[in-house]
Amino acid sequence: MAASGRKKQQQQEAAAVAAAAGGAGRKRRKLPGAEEKPRQKVAAAKLNEEISSDSDVESPALSGKRKRDNEAEEEIEETAQEKKLRLAKLYLEQLRQQEEEKAEEEAFKEELVAGRLKEDVLEQKGKLQRLIAKDLQPPDPAEIRVLRGHQLPITCLVISPDDKYIFSAAKDCSIIKWDVESGKKEHVIRGGKKGTEGHVGHTAHILCMAISSDGKYLATGDRNKLIMIWEAATCKHLYTFTGHRDAVSGLSFRKGTHQLYSASHDRSVKVWNVAENAYVETLFGHQDVITGLDSLSRECCVTSGGRDGTIRVWKIPEESQLVFYGHQGSIDCVQLINEEHMVSGADDGSVALWGLSKKKPLATVRQAHSNHGAQGLEQPYWISSVAAMLNSDVVATGASRCSCSASVRLWKCNEGFRKLELLFDIPLVGFVNSLKFSNAGDFLVAGIGQEHRLGRWWRIKEAKNSICIIPLKRMAAASSVQTGEGS
Repeated sequence: MAASGRKKQQQQEAAAVAAAAGGAGRKRRKLPGAEEKPRQKVAAAKLNEEISSDSDVESPALSGKRKRDNEAEEEIEETAQEKKLRLAKLYLEQLRQQEEEKAEEEAFKEELVAGRLKEDVLEQKGKLQRLIAKDLQPPDPAEIRVLRGHQLPITCLVISPDDKYIFSAAKDCSIIKWDVESGKKEHVIRGGKKGTEGHVGHTAHILCMAISSDGKYLATGDRNKLIMIWEAATCKHLYTFTGHRDAVSGLSFRKGTHQLYSASHDRSVKVWNVAENAYVETLFGHQDVITGLDSLSRECCVTSGGRDGTIRVWKIPEESQLVFYGHQGSIDCVQLINEEHMVSGADDGSVALWGLSKKKPLATVRQAHSNHGAQGLEQPYWISSVAAMLNSDVVATGASRCSCSASVRLWKCNEGFRKLELLFDIPLVGFVNSLKFSNAGDFLVAGIGQEHRLGRWWRIKEAKNSICIIPLKRMAAASSVQTGEGS
């Protein structure tokens, strides 16, 4: 029995070993629920894909929140050292941009200053010439504005540096300040009768006037040998200069200063310091009455000598003068075009262009405003006024006619000031006693009278004592600049 029991035990152990070996080679059976879980995950993933594809456009709030979350994650991920480095780079980039902008501004300013300095140098040398004449068009007569206020013929006028006001004076001894835009009177300084005591203003025909380049002072001269200085803004009387022994016929402020030059029928030129209310000196040279005077920025002035047939350039520091001959009649008016060239007119009907380096005219136009009178007895119309558009190629002339027809003519100065070419004629009625271009060159002002400013040889009843504002139209918006050598 013991043997049979051991045999049975051995059989059981062998069966257990065989069962273990067979179990290792068989596949394990899967439970029914084991397959459902992976299938559910795949379905859920497909559903998520469908939902995301159907809702591509997120709401702004959700998008902003997600963006802030991402930035927050990035900030969390950025270390303190990295943040310092990033801010330093950003600061340096801002500094670089500021320096570049500053350098560009400085370069632009330097170009402007260099251009302005170059223009100033050319202007001082008389080599700056703005070519405006080719673009000018004849004005429409309907656009010419007429301002009336003086009772007697207008004798002289000036325009303020900002082109906002016109100051005019007349044989009625009055001065009127006009607003250019509205055409209304801003101020009237009434004239008084000769011998009137206590009157603030002129009591004799006013023959000339000038305004300083800063628009501060206005100077007026009359037949009673007086020069009166006014505050241009308020027309308040400041000073009265005495010293001339005859009528004061010409006034001009040196550009950029308060130095005043005056010319008189006593054949002298006087220099004054208006700011200090002081007389400086007297210059002699002309052999007849001086009829006109002009100056620019140099310390010199030019004068027309009437019947002595000369134009003189007075060099104040050197106390010397240059004498120019050319007209055959009385030289009644003169105007500087630039620092080296000028234009003049005479009662022989001629207009002349001059260079300060030559004693004879560079160009002369005889009978510039044609002739009048019966056949065989023709006489040229007097040139009573001239004007020049500063540093340009445009000049204007006004004629005095014994008939009711008068005119203003505009001329082109060709290159080198060697020729005067007529541009167009502006018909007016009366004696053209004064002409002035606006500083911007947008309009021309003419002072019209029934009589010549210096005398009463004729009287035109049909004429109106008035100011005519003539608009100057241009075909091109901008004018070219020529910097050729002066003569």
